[in-house]
Amino acid sequence: MQTLNPNEKLLNERRWLGLIALVSVVVVALVAFLIYNAQGVTSYNPAIYTLPKLNAVLNSAVTILLISGVLFIRMGDIRLHRACMIAAFVCSTLFLLSYVAYHYSAPESRFGDANHDGIVDAAEKLKIGVQRYIYLGLLITHIILAIAIVPMALITLFRIFNLQVEKHRKIARWTFPIWLYVSITGVVVYFLISPYYPVN
Repeated sequence: MQTLNPNEKLLNERRWLGLIALVSVVVVALVAFLIYNAQGVTSYNPAIYTLPKLNAVLNSAVTILLISGVLFIRMGDIRLHRACMIAAFVCSTLFLLSYVAYHYSAPESRFGDANHDGIVDAAEKLKIGVQRYIYLGLLITHIILAIAIVPMALITLFRIFNLQVEKHRKIARWTFPIWLYVSITGVVVYFLISPYYPVN
């Protein structure tokens, strides 16, 4: 078996990190475009609202898998740790596909818009009160950290598949809590916004 010299390994790693950066930018740009484009969607199939429920299930699965994976590695079970983390990544990828399909097909839902006219008027704002700020705070932090977790998760996986155990551990210390926060807040945001979907 041919081994790579240090310069070839560095070049190979730079290529992978470049590909990870490209994928991350494409994913973020695609999601931003779809969210912006959803504001123009007026005709939709009510069945599309099964996707946010699926997204909540997938985010819940990611939460359970991430916590299980960390518990397994602390017990020294690398095989189960790896299985949980790969499964969490697969669930997150399925979530992303479902999320893109939903935002491509459904009109924008606004928190507090009880009559579904696309505007949260003064009476609706008064009715939801401080809940609006809690929702917006969770949503904004969820979105910002979801953007960050795309390259972080990919690099974390790359490091371990490339047998860079110490580098994997260093980034995993940051990846785990951010990924966990994103998955938990994804479920919370769903439960907060779902009463304002035109179809429940």
